[in-house]
Amino acid sequence: MMGMGTIAVQTFRSMLRNVKMLLWVLLAPLVVITLMYLVFDVKNETDIRIGVPDTMDPTFTEGLPDDVEVLTYELTPVLDTLLDTHELDAFVSMEDKGLNVTYKNEDPPKTAAAEQAVETGVRAVEDERLKGIMAALPEEAEIPKIEIETSFLYGDSASTFFEKMFPILTGLVLFFFVTVFTCLTLFRERWSGTLERMLATSIRRSEVILGYLTGLGLFILLETVLLVLYSIYLLDVTIAGSMIWVFVIYILLAFSGAAAGMMIALLSKSEGRLMLLILLVTVPQIFLSGLIPFDYIGDWFNNIGYGFPLRYAGDALTEVMIKGNSWSYIWNELLALALFIIGFTVLSILGLKKHRRV
Repeated sequence: MMGMGTIAVQTFRSMLRNVKMLLWVLLAPLVVITLMYLVFDVKNETDIRIGVPDTMDPTFTEGLPDDVEVLTYELTPVLDTLLDTHELDAFVSMEDKGLNVTYKNEDPPKTAAAEQAVETGVRAVEDERLKGIMAALPEEAEIPKIEIETSFLYGDSASTFFEKMFPILTGLVLFFFVTVFTCLTLFRERWSGTLERMLATSIRRSEVILGYLTGLGLFILLETVLLVLYSIYLLDVTIAGSMIWVFVIYILLAFSGAAAGMMIALLSKSEGRLMLLILLVTVPQIFLSGLIPFDYIGDWFNNIGYGFPLRYAGDALTEVMIKGNSWSYIWNELLALALFIIGFTVLSILGLKKHRRV
């Protein structure tokens, strides 16, 4: 164990001497998560443009939401050019008491918003017709009013897309930077000859790996704390559950990234292979972590996500940060992350065998 402690202290001091690397490790994730916040933390109203003929029932156009721009045309237009040249999202006409709607569908989210606007206009027409029917009924007949009371199981009406994606986004950023940082550190130790000199002594392979992991551990913990506190207090992200569980999940994820980084560094014979393996470990997690709804991913590909730590971390963080749950809901994800750390560490120890000369 003395060897492990010596390596840990040496690694720690080496990081303190490399100020540029230290600043990159600590500040780069904060910059990335800030950019993600600026991109996703929006609740913008989508501008919708809908075209209608001048014979359109005015009740329909008056019933459209206020943020929908309506353009009226005297003659029946050629839709395949009109929707593009006039930048319309939809053209609506009414024939034989039926509605004909043509959507541009260039931007699916805007199409969905246009569909909702059309449905609102249709309801306005139906309400107007219902009033006509009611007018013909006896005065004592009336339809009871329905009062709508809105509530939210998770979050509130002010919740943003960033808050929903925050647990997975920060997990991805943390895992990526810790993996790359550990990879480059150990790879540099290999090519500088430091690792080979250590292996020429009686220090065990397990002590070497655990020593590096311990030496880098303080910086990993510091990075995790900075990222979480920065997101909560400066980006004003709400956490429904316990802060303790949030830190536990992020720390386990970070150390799984560090262990994966050591494994990659030891398997790589060149910088090209190093970058390739980093991409193979990190890129699939972008698609399989929950950033993209699982309903849009094939089942066979979706199941591959269970072979990556970020899938479990994303599920656990969502349970704690969004739903406010605790241990009973996340213990299996925490166990999976711990197994990833152990598994990557064991593979690193085995991978170190081929580098030993004595």
